[in-house]
Amino acid sequence: MKAKRTVKPTFQRSRQSGFTLIEIMVVVIIIGILISMVGTNIFPALEEAEVTASEFQLKQIENSLSMYRMKNARYPTSEEGLQALVTPPGGETRYMDSIPKDSWGNEYNYRSPGQNGDYDLYSLGRDGQEGGEGIDADIGNWQAE
Repeated sequence: MKAKRTVKPTFQRSRQSGFTLIEIMVVVIIIGILISMVGTNIFPALEEAEVTASEFQLKQIENSLSMYRMKNARYPTSEEGLQALVTPPGGETRYMDSIPKDSWGNEYNYRSPGQNGDYDLYSLGRDGQEGGEGIDADIGNWQAE
């Protein structure tokens, strides 16, 4: 005769796989520290890139203004503005498809005759106000390169 085996219930706690709240908090804190360290190095570079992009757009508009002058023997007046490059008088070929906005979404300013040359073409910087320093400084075609 075979002996019956009796199975005693075991009340051992099965270990669940997962993370404790403390472990998750430590990971979140480490990620936060890493982001703050990286962010302080990246954001100034992004701001500098915005200025560079606006300077590049100014050069593109200047080139279109030069082509306009070659064909018309003058620059557009302040009243005609930069829109004369998109819809030139007399229905001639356009010099630009559209006038870009600066890196901060503001329109470029144009006046002819200018205070600094034949014309002034400039962006008011991030703050959209005349003057300013750093990223808020005006960017103009008369500034030294």
